[in-house]
Amino acid sequence: MIRLVTLSILQFTLLLSCQALQSQRIGGPFENSELMYFGMPNEIASSDTTLGWFSEGQKLIVTGTILKPDGITPAPNVTLYYYHTDTEGYYSNHSSLDQRAAKHGYLRGWVKSDEQGRYAIHTVRPAAYPSGSEPAHIHPSILEPGAEYPYYLDAFIFDDTLILTDEMRDGMENRGGSGILRILASDDVQIAEHNIILGLNIPNYPKAKAKQVASGRNVGEDVFSFTPYHAWGPDRGTNTCPICKYGRYQGILYFVGNNPNWDDIRAWLVFLEREQLQRKQYLKAYFIMPTQAAVPKRIHQKLEEIGKAMNLRQVALTTVPSFSDQDSEIYLNEIDPAFENTIIIYKQRNIVSKFINLKPSDLAFKNVSAALDRTKGQFFHLTGPKH
Repeated sequence: MIRLVTLSILQFTLLLSCQALQSQRIGGPFENSELMYFGMPNEIASSDTTLGWFSEGQKLIVTGTILKPDGITPAPNVTLYYYHTDTEGYYSNHSSLDQRAAKHGYLRGWVKSDEQGRYAIHTVRPAAYPSGSEPAHIHPSILEPGAEYPYYLDAFIFDDTLILTDEMRDGMENRGGSGILRILASDDVQIAEHNIILGLNIPNYPKAKAKQVASGRNVGEDVFSFTPYHAWGPDRGTNTCPICKYGRYQGILYFVGNNPNWDDIRAWLVFLEREQLQRKQYLKAYFIMPTQAAVPKRIHQKLEEIGKAMNLRQVALTTVPSFSDQDSEIYLNEIDPAFENTIIIYKQRNIVSKFINLKPSDLAFKNVSAALDRTKGQFFHLTGPKH
């Protein structure tokens, strides 16, 4: 009897120890992570094609760049494993499939980022589970060079999925960045550009403590819709959401804190007006400031005076009551008003670059312009699919 009790205690202790090790592992517990290795080729290319690409169904390319935790530097030789359902929502079996990984189905594969961090997956667009309980998705996981274990990312979910609710979006962990795929179309192929930020929102990641942001959401996450008041610009007198109306291409959100430096603001507005004129419909720029305790009407009049005096035709001058205001939903973007400015560049609603407390100068303007050029991507001028 004593021996049985001792054995039970030992087993329980081992179980707790195993769970503790799992929780301390980079990325935390990862069910069935070993399936990633079954059938993995010795040599992995930066581009992979599943059998689904050659079958009936919507052809899909998921492509982008894997970036280091700074959200800028390409990360080469990173292995990305993926698997997904077929066009009927099942993880189907196939004679080519290593049966140890049957749970993942035969629509699976591996890519390894090239020297520029790039990868590409050619497959067929998956369907949702027959139950309709979840949106259609692709499961990704990452194995970094020299790492002992992989970690999983947010499932890639299609933005045009009707059952993708606001609650689902808000509940995403943004592991490696937003998991939302935004679709473009080229003939009969759908294309989703999707960058991955190593370590972003990954538990126990070594570099996670050196957080890159103090104001605004992380590079790789999505910018949230909000409704400022437009005191000057194309949507003057309205509460048009910049992201909703102009979210397809690139946008600049120039947030100014509680202590505006108006000389600096004017210098930035000259630059933003020039950039938007040069880039035409492919860029929209917004100035956003909190009115705080001031009378909003007086702030709006000041912005009107600035807009007229500077002959601004492109840049929108807007206000919100505060950066914590919930009615306009600006609070979701996590802007810290203590900073003089927070400049966010987004593309297709995803944050691709960010600058904090950036003083206007030729070098600063050059850096912002370079960030716009760097993040346009290969498929910048494509349009969305027709529905």
